[in-house]
Amino acid sequence: MRFTVPQFIEREAKIIGPLTFKQFLYIGSAGLACFMIYFSFSFDIFLMSCFFLGGIAVAFAFLEIDGAPLQKFLWNFFKYNLSPKIYLWKNGGMEKANIQGKIQIQETKTEGDNLSIGGKSSLKNIKTKIEIETK
Repeated sequence: MRFTVPQFIEREAKIIGPLTFKQFLYIGSAGLACFMIYFSFSFDIFLMSCFFLGGIAVAFAFLEIDGAPLQKFLWNFFKYNLSPKIYLWKNGGMEKANIQGKIQIQETKTEGDNLSIGGKSSLKNIKTKIEIETK
C-alpha cells in the first residue's frame, strides 16, 4: 500500500512551550527591556514603555500579513520604498564587433533580389494623390 508523503511543509518547531525560538526571543527581549526600565525610571514611564514594547513584541511574534511574518513584510515595504522606481533597459552581453557583423550580414544582397532601400519617404506624394482624387 502506497502513502503520499506531504511536501513543502515548513513549520518552525515549538521549542519553549507553545512558542517558537523566534517568538520567544521577541517576547523575552521585550520582557527584559521592561525589567530594566522598571528599575531605571518612574512607574508611569515603566507602564507606558511596557505597553509599547509589549505591543511591538507581540506584533513581531504573532502577526502575519498575507501569510508573511511582520518583519518580512516591513523589510519588503522599506526595500520597495527606498529603491528607485525608474526601470531602464540595459543592453548587456553583446559585443560591438558582433553587432557590426550582424548588420553586415543583413545588408548583403543576393543576385536575384530586386528589393532596394529607398532614400526618401513617399508619403507626401501619396497624400497629394489622395487629395487630388477625392476632389
